[in-house]
Order: sequence, then C-alpha cells, then structure tokens
Amino acid sequence: MAKTDFKTIDEYQATFPTEIKERMQQIRDLIHEAVPGVEEVISYQIPAFKIGKVFLIYYSAYTNHISLSSPWSNELLKEFADDLKGYKVTKSAIHLPNDQPLPLDLIKRIVLFRKNEYIHPD
Repeated sequence: MAKTDFKTIDEYQATFPTEIKERMQQIRDLIHEAVPGVEEVISYQIPAFKIGKVFLIYYSAYTNHISLSSPWSNELLKEFADDLKGYKVTKSAIHLPNDQPLPLDLIKRIVLFRKNEYIHPD
C-alpha cells in the first residue's frame, strides 16, 4: 500500500484487490444501514465512523484479514464472547479472516451495541 495520506474511504479501499474492496464495502454499507447518518472519516489512515465526536468503529484490511477496531468496552467483549470464539480478539481489534465469509450479522450487532454505548453511556 504505497499511498499513506488518505482523505476518503474510497481512496483507502481503492488500494486493495477487488475481493478485499468488496468485503470492506459490505462492512461500510452495513454500518450505514445500522446507523443512518453516521459520518465517514479517515482516522489513523484507516476508515472510521463517527456519531458527533465519538468514534463508533474503524476497519482496516490486511493480507489475511480485515480488522474491526475500536476501544472495545469490557461489556462489549463480554456480550459477544461466544460469538467471537474462533476469531483473534484484542482489547481494540477483531480479526476477520479473509478466507471465511464475513459475519455480517455479528458485525451489525457490534455496531449497534457500540451505538447504544454512545447514546446510553454508563
């Protein structure tokens, strides 16, 4: 990936092979469907989605996986613990292998959980 000063998600996605672009676009479309009016930005040179000043979720692509990232709360990690078995998960990232179908329902539920955390913070 030679370009490192992305201004838009389209610019970021354009640097990847078609299959990876299509996977990222599925995630992008799903986020917009789940959170109408969400703002697209580039943050840390990767796609990010915001409501107001709060970053809901980021994604980025790699050779073997797409990473969903955010500072995951303990509550989110607990809520989705069973669903996330089989994925590499850290405090801030979930790796979705490129050789497996995207878990679109799970991604949508995570996005909605993050939205609810923002709207109804503890």
